[in-house]
Amino acid sequence: MDLLARTANFAARAACIALMITLAACATRPDPSNKAAVQAYEEANDPVEPLNRYFFELNRFFDIILLKPVATWYQGVVPDPARNSIRHFLDNLAAPTVLANDALQGEWSRAGTTASRFGINTTVGVLGLFDPATGWGYPQHREDFGQTLATWDTPEGPYLFLPVLGPSPPRDLAGFAVDELFFDPLTYIYWGGPYTVPVTRFVVNGIDVRSRNLATLDQIERTSVDYYATVRSLYRQTRANEIANGKTNTQNLPDIDNLNFDTNEPQTVAPEK
Repeated sequence: MDLLARTANFAARAACIALMITLAACATRPDPSNKAAVQAYEEANDPVEPLNRYFFELNRFFDIILLKPVATWYQGVVPDPARNSIRHFLDNLAAPTVLANDALQGEWSRAGTTASRFGINTTVGVLGLFDPATGWGYPQHREDFGQTLATWDTPEGPYLFLPVLGPSPPRDLAGFAVDELFFDPLTYIYWGGPYTVPVTRFVVNGIDVRSRNLATLDQIERTSVDYYATVRSLYRQTRANEIANGKTNTQNLPDIDNLNFDTNEPQTVAPEK
């Protein structure tokens, strides 16, 4: 039954991908005579933008009424050392997935760093609650199967924005499904049900990440002419940088970690390419 449940889950996600691609194929293109509109349409690669914007606003609604208040409470009530330990613990749980994708990409040096981090932080770092590995010369990095597919020259596909998941082009959505169903060891831990542990981790991670970006997202929303388009651009630029392992030209990227929250000056975002 567990195998059946995992297969059904994978089939559901695959069906979602197929549905979105079908919608993209059926979307109406601009009048060919309007070259500017056609160029903007192709550069955005967002053929189902009305549907994406609907889901974007739906996510914003649930963020306003649920996620942001919980994240604000979490940030205010849980002390920084405890929140940092939770972050380290969650990152350590993701290490096997990162390691698998390091290996699939042939990044053996990075795979060695990931394996070393996992060993050090799981033992000396008390099951990952602390991060001595960074101080010992093993910095953290992130990899997922969506990035692996990109290194195998798999096209990204049209831009999609899904409920809960957020930006999820077909390549990244397929990568997420593979990571969760096959590479993540927590998928095979059945405490209270086949997906209790992964879902719990997903929820806690979402709250923690949101709490660490409260001011950042408020600033981006406040200074954006089109919040949806800004998020789309930031997502693509960030993913391109992750796929290239930080070797892309980031000169035009906004410094997300150091936005000036004391002024009302708009923050610039590099135009979509």
